[in-house]
Amino acid sequence: MNPLETQKQYSDYVDQKSPNSPILKNCFNAFWVGGLICSIGQLIFNFCKFKGMDVTTSNTIVSIILIGISAFLTGLNLFNKIGKFAGAGSLIPITGFANSIVSPAIEYKSEGYIMGVGAKMFTVAGPVLVYGISVSVLIGIIATLFGS
Repeated sequence: MNPLETQKQYSDYVDQKSPNSPILKNCFNAFWVGGLICSIGQLIFNFCKFKGMDVTTSNTIVSIILIGISAFLTGLNLFNKIGKFAGAGSLIPITGFANSIVSPAIEYKSEGYIMGVGAKMFTVAGPVLVYGISVSVLIGIIATLFGS
């Protein structure tokens, strides 16, 4: 049998068995859930400003609260359900980052606090931190050398 013919048959078989992804529905869910998360952040920010806090303090409080909420929801196994429903809409950087730290910590808790939680907590977020910090330092050096 011709290998290309076999590959085509396999590809046709996979296409036939694979469910079609409802792209418009997925995009809509990602849009409104992501918008809802951002709106909650904006409400917290507006409340902080209403209480007389400056912008920097308000931004910090919004970040802390959103991280806390997503970590709590991850601990209750609700964030993963939201993520399955909303896709990328739930992975707004701050909430998705909190989830990527808490999930491995919960998963490896049975291995102990040092070799489990401590060693595995950054398995997902570690590369993001390393590359993010490295690029930030590199951009800072370039900006310092060539003026900003």
